Parts: sequence; structure tokens; C-alpha cells
Amino acid sequence: MSPTPWHRLFGIALTDLFIGRPWRVELELELAIKSQRLDVLIIERLSGQGASADPSALAELPDGLDTLGAHNILTYKSSQESLNAWALDELIGHYVTYRKLVSQPASPTPGDLSPAAAPDPNATPLPASPRLRPAADFRLFAVATHAPQRLLRQLHPSARRPTAWPGVHDLTWGQRPIRLIVLNAIAAHPRNAPWELFASELTRVRAGLTHYQPRDPTARLLRYYLETIHHLELSAMAYTLEDFRHDTLRLLIKETPKFTPDERDALLARMDIEDRLRGLNVEERLRGLDPEEVLKRYAPEDILRQLDPAAITAWLKRTGH
Repeated sequence: MSPTPWHRLFGIALTDLFIGRPWRVELELELAIKSQRLDVLIIERLSGQGASADPSALAELPDGLDTLGAHNILTYKSSQESLNAWALDELIGHYVTYRKLVSQPASPTPGDLSPAAAPDPNATPLPASPRLRPAADFRLFAVATHAPQRLLRQLHPSARRPTAWPGVHDLTWGQRPIRLIVLNAIAAHPRNAPWELFASELTRVRAGLTHYQPRDPTARLLRYYLETIHHLELSAMAYTLEDFRHDTLRLLIKETPKFTPDERDALLARMDIEDRLRGLNVEERLRGLDPEEVLKRYAPEDILRQLDPAAITAWLKRTGH
């Protein structure tokens, strides 16, 4: 049995959470030559939208996300992992890489160059050094299922500050503040349903599944999937196997235009000929076919039997036969 992809499921839940809000979530963003994916999510404010652009869109965010900035780097540790010192070091490293990635190269102004220092037009230009975005534009978050007791013991008391929310702490790691969110210790409240989905205590998971309000069919599938993983039967959710099938079909239809040619061929191979041709008129059905090849393979009576008599009559009138 393959392991549960907790990081990808967590990313799907956060992506759904921010639909309609002035941030977007980046999943599996490549931050290095060596792939470093799944452990880090990027929550980036949409262009031209401030944090207070629409207070209603920001209401009822889960506890701990009140400090979201323009760029937010989040690391997540499931119940199968520990948030330790190395994980925070990696988070800082991702922050440094991402800050460089989103910063624009500096362009010197005319006043920056004296006549003596003017560049040689024949010389090979040097790459421009990045003008880094202000550090205040970036926020760092560490979300852990369990309280990282060993890590917290390593911190100096002054480097750990509680907040107004249970399970949410502000840490200082080196020179950077990091918001720590412990999923098994947050307040029991409907707004925290996205967090409770990924707790390890079944009471919390059950509450999360009951109160979670997905914004997209994909997240409804996520909720059903998590319910199955935990072997829970939540009849109060009023989400049946038929709902699951319906949402899956809607998602498949929505994604069909993005299919590769091989994926489309695989889908068509599962369909009957009549299903493939349904909705096409006579001309569309015969387009691209060599009449001689068709007549060699099929008797005229067999071909005509597959066509709508009314469509044949209309075609004969239209073509003057």
C-alpha cells in the first residue's frame, strides 16, 4: 500500500482555502537545481491586491494566518514527521532562495555612474546583482501536526512567544521570525477546519471534516478521500458515493482540454463507436474518410443503417440529390 501523500493533500486544502482571497498558493515550486518540492508551499499575494483589499475575503482564516504578507513560505510536517532544527534551517534556506527568485535585477541609474566609471561598450556585460525585496515582505510559517517538544526545548525562552491563539507560537530562529502552528493544539472552532483535517487526533479530524466548507469540487474529493483514510462515516456531511462520482466526472470534464494526445486516445479507447460519434452530423462523421476505403470495409447497407434517416434526407435535399 502506497503511503498517504500528506504534503500534496495539505497543499490542495490550502489552495482551496485561498480561492476568492487575495493570495494564491504555489505547489511544488522548483527552488533549486536539485529538486526540493512538496515540503514547502508558497502563498503569494495576488498582484494589485493589498492585505486589506477585501476584509470579507480575509475573514475566518484559520488561526495563525493573521500575519500573512506579500510572500509567505510555509513548511509542513505531517504526523509521520518531526519539525526539528534542520527543518527550520531548510525553511530559512528556501526563504533566501525564494527571495532572490522574486527580486528583480538592479538597474543602475545615470547618476550612479561617473564618467570615469562608465562601462566600456566593448566589454562583456556583467550580470546585474539582484536588488532584494524588503525582508518585511516575507513571512515564514512552520505547520506541524505534533508539538515539536525537542525543538522547543532547544530554544532560549526569549525566542518563543505565545500568541492569542492556542497552538500558535512566534519563534525567533537566527535573525528571522517564524510562526509555528501546531495542528493538534489549535482551538476547536469551525474556522480551523482546514487545520483539523490534518490533525492526528480523530476527534479533531472528525470536527474538521464536518465543518470544512470546500470552495472547489477538487476539495470535496479531498474531504471524501480523508474520510476514507481515517475510516470515518460522517452521515451528517450529506456527501454520498454518488456525490463523489458526480464531482469526479465534473473534474474530469473540466480537465479534458488539458489532456495530452496519449491521454485522449486512452479515454477514447474506452468509449463505444456510437459514443464517439454522438452529436455529429453526417458530414462531420464522414469528414477525413476516404470513401473508397469505407466502401471496401463496409457494405452500403451497414453504413446507412448507422445513420439517422432524417439526417440522410436533409443531406440529400441540401446537396440537390
